[in-house]
Amino acid sequence: MKKFAISLFVLISMIFLVACQSDEAIPVSGESSNEVQELKIKFAHVVAENTPKHKGAVAMKEYIEKESGGKIEVEIYPNSSLFGDQDEYQNLVANNIQFIAPDLTKFVGNNPQFNVPALPFMFDNDEEAIAFWDGEKGKEVLSSLKNDGVLGLSMWPNGGKHLTNAKHAISSPEDLKGLKFRTQGGQVLESIYTALGAGSESIPFGELYTALDQGVVDGQENTFSNIESKKFDEVQKYMTIMNHTRVDYAVFTNTKFWDSMNAETKKIVEAGLAAGTEVARAEAKSLNEKALETIKERGNVEIVELTPEQIEEFRKVLEPIYEEYKDEIGADVIEAARQAAE
Repeated sequence: MKKFAISLFVLISMIFLVACQSDEAIPVSGESSNEVQELKIKFAHVVAENTPKHKGAVAMKEYIEKESGGKIEVEIYPNSSLFGDQDEYQNLVANNIQFIAPDLTKFVGNNPQFNVPALPFMFDNDEEAIAFWDGEKGKEVLSSLKNDGVLGLSMWPNGGKHLTNAKHAISSPEDLKGLKFRTQGGQVLESIYTALGAGSESIPFGELYTALDQGVVDGQENTFSNIESKKFDEVQKYMTIMNHTRVDYAVFTNTKFWDSMNAETKKIVEAGLAAGTEVARAEAKSLNEKALETIKERGNVEIVELTPEQIEEFRKVLEPIYEEYKDEIGADVIEAARQAAE
């Protein structure tokens, strides 16, 4: 029995030693390994393939897969094919997907500072909007969802929004009275349409064509590339070139996923994001210009181009919005946005 007990003790000791050696060979966290990790990354968004967002996602995918030698696979799901407006955020929080690129105003319920793209006539072009989101205050806003396990990484512009509707041409604030428009949601957008005497309703982007076709709403506001790629001009009769608010996206990731990557893996993914950002930003302006020409060529809508005097009428009606939301958004954030627009 004594010999048996000694043999059993030696055997258990050897097993314990081997187990400890195995544990030391396996990195406790990705940070201790210099090899690229094998990953499958899912990137979901709600717009069509011929848009700046999708082209940016494709550039990101191609860079990451090439530089990782195929160890990292990136799957892209456009057109709400995996998740839509209403559930993509929850699935990002759950790490069911690793990247989304939603319209920033979708997050106003989480943080009112995401209302910046909805502030009327704040930015004249993509460059001004990019300057804000790349600046200190913009980065603070993008990083404000960490308590949910979500991190904003980079802003991808889409462009200024323009009005379409099925009732009549719009060239003055009075022309919106009594009409109902689909918006992305949020307090500022609701206040804008209230000030103009119109109604607003939040409808998922993937359901918007049908809602317009069935007359659930009279019109909507969007960029040229979104209007053209989703063929909203097929179910609308009039379009007013406004540039009154914006659609700006940002790429968001799950912090658990982000922190699980080791240094070498994260380096490749960050560089891929930079490549995607470069493409998305470059494509935004050119695709919107091409989309406007395509809309004109299709000839489905009557197009109204506002004069500077007519735009000034809208500015005067909507100027009180800034005072209304100064405290909620933050005077410092609004001032930073105005400085970026100078």
